[in-house]
Amino acid sequence: MYSEDYDSAYAQDRQGEDVYSKPVRAGKRTYFFDVKATKGRNDFFLTITESKRRVETDGRFSYDKHKIFLYMEDFEKFVEGLQETIDYIKTNCLKDVPERPRKDSGYDDFGNF
Repeated sequence: MYSEDYDSAYAQDRQGEDVYSKPVRAGKRTYFFDVKATKGRNDFFLTITESKRRVETDGRFSYDKHKIFLYMEDFEKFVEGLQETIDYIKTNCLKDVPERPRKDSGYDDFGNF
């Protein structure tokens, strides 16, 4: 989806066929969770893209994008590591931080209801 970030030959190998996309708007950033299929549709992977809009000196808008490729064999370990890290932040880093008002989305800052 964001192949302009890579040279065209490399992007073509990793781009995959789009299967599903879920944008999540979060303040100044938008996160894209994109499910892609490999050639032959015999395997799937997830790309997580952070996109942040910025204003150039001439007034035009551009986007900074950062992407993670996550492969099926790594899903479980990735989710475990992410949940452990979120739990650590909630338990150890936010003790004395006042609670932020909840967003209209129904989710807190960590994706929980």
